[in-house]
Amino acid sequence: MIALITGGSSGMGLEFARQLAAKGYDLILVSNRADELEQASAELREKFPVAVTTRCQDLAKTTAADELFEWCETLPDVLINDAGMFFFKELQVEDLPRVQAMVDLHIVTVTRICILFGAAMKQRGSGRILNISSMTARIPAPGITIYSATKAYLKSFGRSLSYEFKPYGVSVTTVCPAAIATPLYRLSEKQMKMGLAIGLIHTPTWLVRRALRAMFRGRRVVSPSFMNFWVPSLIWLLPGFLIAWLWKKLK
Repeated sequence: MIALITGGSSGMGLEFARQLAAKGYDLILVSNRADELEQASAELREKFPVAVTTRCQDLAKTTAADELFEWCETLPDVLINDAGMFFFKELQVEDLPRVQAMVDLHIVTVTRICILFGAAMKQRGSGRILNISSMTARIPAPGITIYSATKAYLKSFGRSLSYEFKPYGVSVTTVCPAAIATPLYRLSEKQMKMGLAIGLIHTPTWLVRRALRAMFRGRRVVSPSFMNFWVPSLIWLLPGFLIAWLWKKLK
């Protein structure tokens, strides 16, 4: 059994690697951070009796999915699309390169990876795909304009694709986490500890365990954490003038 994990060198991606290795999966880790890949592969080989293959690649390129698919010599049994990026600010012209990178990474690359690997899985008659969306898919808000929009795309895309792939023995699961304690959000150590203590932030271990359980059960969309229910609803209830005032104070 083989699992391919994008963004597998750190954060949730590395935790996916740990938990899948514990289940006996050989691993293919893809990331654009060579040093972290090396450290992650060394850790995993030391702790688990599995093979670990790494590929250092920038997935925020329109050709990234095709290059990855051509490079893979063996079709994985499990495919985890975890690679992501995040920034919080008012959009300006100078942000266009970052905007394009996020759109390419979250939308173009994931879409092409799912179609390319999914077609091969359909032909084989088995496979599991897991895409990481976000609770913010339901929260179009200033500061995370591009992030929430791309995550909303992933949620819609994954849910629709799951119906197309199911008759061929291939499942597609989309996970919409609330805040997770990873370097992605660049919170201070104090903010992270406080969030964990009061339950606003969860650990990668907590999230990945629930995500994998949902994937192996063939669920289409999973939104772990009670925050997924009350935060988006609360924000939707806020009047527009209050959102505008809050953004003015925050930016």
